[in-house]
Amino acid sequence: MASTYLYRVPGSTGNRKTWTFSTWFKRSNISSAQKIFSAKKDSSNNFECYFNTNDTLAFYHYSSNGGVTDSFLGTNQVFRDCNGWYHLVLAVDTTQGTASNRVKMYINGEQVTSFSSASYFNQNYDTYVNTNSYELTIGANVNNSQYFDGSMSHIHLIDGTAYDATAFGQYDA
Repeated sequence: MASTYLYRVPGSTGNRKTWTFSTWFKRSNISSAQKIFSAKKDSSNNFECYFNTNDTLAFYHYSSNGGVTDSFLGTNQVFRDCNGWYHLVLAVDTTQGTASNRVKMYINGEQVTSFSSASYFNQNYDTYVNTNSYELTIGANVNNSQYFDGSMSHIHLIDGTAYDATAFGQYDA
């Protein structure tokens, strides 16, 4: 089981409304909760992108201010291939007028549109990503557990732009 991760605390606040996270990943273990990317203020105010125990991919942003999940996307697609690489792009732009345009998820160049559950940020919402003094973590959750078990490569966090998957290359089926 994996037990390593990367983290950093930004020295200054970037754009909290518009950003893109991109990574290539290859899973080594399935049917377990595994975190890809997280940001936290504290244990009650956090963001996570992760695999559920049923091998679906999810994204959520939780704020203790009102005790609500500010945004959540849970895919219907499962990710059980431990031999192939996947490319994930998570593009956030809370300034968009249409709620479903505020968070977009791409897998292998295709936008994910089939979700078991979906709720979107309010317009112009400030996320926890790119906030100084909030820890950003790659490969673990906000409590530094539920480690990602596999490999990741070409990890990018773009501040101030919500790119689609074509900004990182093209997918050749």
